Amino acid sequence: CACLVGSEMCIRDRVQTPDPAFDALINGRLLYQVYAARLMARTGYYQCSGAMGFRDQLQDMLALLQVEPARVREQLLLCAGRQFPAGDVLHWWHMPMRGVRTRIVDDRLFLPYVLSYYLETTQDMDILDVSVAYLADRPLAEGQRDLYDRMEPGEAAEPLYGHCMRAIRSAARFGPHGLPYMEGGDWNDGMDQVGQGGGESVWLGWFLLDVLDKMCCLAEICRKKADGKRFAEKARKLRHCVEQAGWDGAWYRRAYYGSGEPLGAKGNVACEIDCISQAWAAICGGEHADEAVNSMLSMLYDDQEGMIKLLTPPFTGQSWQRPGYIEDYIPGVRENGGQYTHGAVWTVQACCKLGMGEKALAMFDALNPINHALTRAQAAKYKGEPYAVAGDVYSGLNAGRAGWTWYTGAAAWLYKICLE
Repeated sequence: CACLVGSEMCIRDRVQTPDPAFDALINGRLLYQVYAARLMARTGYYQCSGAMGFRDQLQDMLALLQVEPARVREQLLLCAGRQFPAGDVLHWWHMPMRGVRTRIVDDRLFLPYVLSYYLETTQDMDILDVSVAYLADRPLAEGQRDLYDRMEPGEAAEPLYGHCMRAIRSAARFGPHGLPYMEGGDWNDGMDQVGQGGGESVWLGWFLLDVLDKMCCLAEICRKKADGKRFAEKARKLRHCVEQAGWDGAWYRRAYYGSGEPLGAKGNVACEIDCISQAWAAICGGEHADEAVNSMLSMLYDDQEGMIKLLTPPFTGQSWQRPGYIEDYIPGVRENGGQYTHGAVWTVQACCKLGMGEKALAMFDALNPINHALTRAQAAKYKGEPYAVAGDVYSGLNAGRAGWTWYTGAAAWLYKICLE
């Protein structure tokens, strides 16, 4: 708990800029939020769970790479032990391992993603020799979406490289457009029905592309040249497919339903454009990244309210295909057309990647809770703590009001991106 005393003790890197609101958030507040809400309590005022999320806490580790690398190592090994032999993982669990097996795809890819950052930062190659047991197999029945139960360790065990290989093999399954199958979800858990019947994900294509590039480096470290060549070839083919099937003329699409109908395409009555496909196009060096990010800024950034919407227009039940439970949220709330801050943070990274420094700073200022409570009137509208990043901010009827605060992966991502 020493790291929580004033949150100053856990800071190794300190920044000083002309903006005191930027400095206040980076020099303590964000790391305090990560430690207190995400790692120790694993709860917040609006989400009382105490569970460990596979992708959730792995992403939080990205903020600790420069601060507490031993904690990152511990989390990597813990999560490897929550993986099934088929490569998929427990979406979340209560310690030690009572949790839920799902068909969500992106979870499993965060193991190689975070491991690559850990190795780059620490040069701790010894972690690759640690053998970790898989969970005993508890297969999902045909048509079963998930299974919640107490899980047990199995007899099979492998070093981390083997765990990463299984994660890649299970996620790198492609549909008719050459894009990864979305299955039960691909980061936006609320889009849990898009993948039914063979739906594919454009965003997951970008993310998998990034992971494949990182796995090429990992294969080289492990002297697995044949694996590295396969990863490079998969990445080459996938990049072509993402560009061909993903580009909509002014921005990148979000996904395809199993019927072949695009989501996040011009003319869609809901989700005409989605933030994370554009942001990750820039992060991954997409051919049309400049135009995509400019479209994102013009259509999703609300400079009057100081917020970045995840998508627009929101789902209202008028779409002829149901995307999932995201449609059950009130329009403008959480993922359904509000600012879902976890995804919005990637716009800062996208602007940085494209050399758009002023825009990147404007995006950070929009996400900084301090800037939403500079006056009494602003605070009365925002209704959230000015010292903790909010998981979401509403648009529409309650525009500018904070939703869930504290328990959000946005804090870790914002720290990582801004520090780097």
